[in-house]
Amino acid sequence: ASQRERICPFSPPLPAMATPGALPTLLSACQEAGAKDTKTPSAVTHLPSGTSASDLTVGFSEGSTGPSELQPSPDDAASSICTHALMKNPPGVNTEIRRSAYALPPASLTFKDLTFSLPAGRGGKQQVVLEPCSGHFASGELVAIMGPSGCGKTTLLDMLAAKKTAKYGGEVLVNGRPRDGLFRRIAAYVGQEDMMPAHWTVREAIKFNADLKRQPQRAHQDLDGWVDVLLSSFDLQAVANTYIGGAEARGISGGQRRRVTLARGVAAHASLLFCDEPTSGLSATDSETCMKALRIVVKRLGMTCLVVIHQPRHEVAMLFDTLMLLTSNPGRVAYNGPMSGAEAFFRNCGCPVPQNVNPTDYYLDVLTPGSSLDCSDGLVAAFADILRPSNDGNVELMLQTKGRSVKEMLSVENGPNVSSKYAVPFCAQMSALLRRKLRLAVRNPAALGLPLVVPVIQGIIVGYMFDGIGQKGDLLKEIMFAFCLITMLCLAGTMSLVVLLTDRTLMKYEVSEALYSEVAWSLASVIVDVPLALAGASLNVIIMACFAGLEWDLLQTVLQWAMLLFFVYDSLFALIGAVARDTRQAQVIATPFISIFMLFNGFVVSKADSPEALHWIFSISPNAYAMQAIVVKMAESFPFQGPMLLSKFGYEVSDDARGLEVMLLMIAVFRVGQQLGLRFLNHLQR
Repeated sequence: ASQRERICPFSPPLPAMATPGALPTLLSACQEAGAKDTKTPSAVTHLPSGTSASDLTVGFSEGSTGPSELQPSPDDAASSICTHALMKNPPGVNTEIRRSAYALPPASLTFKDLTFSLPAGRGGKQQVVLEPCSGHFASGELVAIMGPSGCGKTTLLDMLAAKKTAKYGGEVLVNGRPRDGLFRRIAAYVGQEDMMPAHWTVREAIKFNADLKRQPQRAHQDLDGWVDVLLSSFDLQAVANTYIGGAEARGISGGQRRRVTLARGVAAHASLLFCDEPTSGLSATDSETCMKALRIVVKRLGMTCLVVIHQPRHEVAMLFDTLMLLTSNPGRVAYNGPMSGAEAFFRNCGCPVPQNVNPTDYYLDVLTPGSSLDCSDGLVAAFADILRPSNDGNVELMLQTKGRSVKEMLSVENGPNVSSKYAVPFCAQMSALLRRKLRLAVRNPAALGLPLVVPVIQGIIVGYMFDGIGQKGDLLKEIMFAFCLITMLCLAGTMSLVVLLTDRTLMKYEVSEALYSEVAWSLASVIVDVPLALAGASLNVIIMACFAGLEWDLLQTVLQWAMLLFFVYDSLFALIGAVARDTRQAQVIATPFISIFMLFNGFVVSKADSPEALHWIFSISPNAYAMQAIVVKMAESFPFQGPMLLSKFGYEVSDDARGLEVMLLMIAVFRVGQQLGLRFLNHLQR
């Protein structure tokens, strides 16, 4: 009674519940009160024979003997109903959904003393976002994580999903074992961001994840059939062939984008699925449709699914098996147990849900510090006194119970090597990325036209300025022409920096899901983007050379060194695009390289005229080697003026081999640096 009065002094008298021993009584009361209209907790509905009510005191969730660990019966009529049929006609909340005979390997999730604090500012102290919390979610559970803003819902989800990049405390185990490098193989994360290319179709987006996250034991060998099931389940079949859309192209609505993102997560066939506010931006009806589909997939495949969700309607809330409630300032656990047991818990703590009020709305009202109904401190204390001891006992039990490791979950007879953190081999990654890259390039006129059209226009304008220069017998003007041509090649690559950084953000998001490797992405980009840019650069050089009227043998030399210079700068910009945080920083990094290489090319500043301390720059300047090779070739047609200008600019006749070696080495160094930058820098911060 004193506990109830401390939580909510103005509540009417209710039966006291002060000890863990009262928990079975609470659950029994919940079953009787709910009768046929309320979903009973899965731990109560599916208790194996011989299980006593005292077993329910362990954390409000199933242990190793619970229903989530039971194997489906192939002879059971209910288990023969295909997932597709269930998706078309979702069963009621109280209807048991049997696990498929092709269910994924079960994965339970146990966490102990997870905590997170923001680092202290200058002269300040750390701000605690989430106080230590523990819990256990058995396989096959659909878990809702709820609470007011700032309570640490997403922080907790990120830590459980191994997405948190900041330092945090505590431990997370899968089947009683620490997470390892293979964790991403059995986990999928649906974030709040909808990171997808604008010219991708809905079907292609879902199939991309299904293809690259394919599990060895997966039931649906027909990917197209599985994708059709998901399109129908999430009400996307009408827009299956519609572009995702964005700033570059019109596409589906914002609500449909959220459903596509959720469908991509489900398509991965992961034993663990983490969803961060998947219903944000959806109508109440669409939210219910999505969560019903998600529940069917979770139950049929035996997945463990954790969902951060904001105040769902009652029908949606009752689809969940387990509810975890947090309060804020700082984040603390106020309830962790069956969804259908929450009302009884609040009622016995002196905070009964008023009639005709959505329970989830009321939970947040009383758990929001500073609100008119604030009972957060009392409810946290009640949880600590009543439920936390059994919850912690369950956690300790699961820490000592070792289930199958991730490697054992992935292993199948005569199956593929499971030592890789990627579900498919490198060639399959390359194939999927190349198909997507080619489709996006063909569908996007700007991506296909700009690399070709802009160089052609530049070549025509600048070439016209030097019209007939090769026939006028003026070596100095021909050298000026060569300088302009090389300068344009240097500056042309800067246009690709914005595209590189945009594509890199998408890549980082997908790599964090272990869909493919950074190397596969960069190679696919090189195979598609470089030929387009090379074609544009070649057209630029050829058009300018034709206007200038250069001889064929001189045109060959100009084209060869111009293309070599193109590859140097393309590799340089690829490196900058990998290491720079944003477009502004990329421009800041690129400017010194371009300006220094352009100045130290022997024409603007000769080696003889520059300070001796800077002579080494000429040895690494690709512009200097390209200018030298072209000018030396031009000077062959001027027996008197040629040697004089070569001496003035400091160009050497027999230095082409060294220039070739230096430029090839720079290409290799820049490409290796790009891979290192993509691998270790600019990760998504959470």
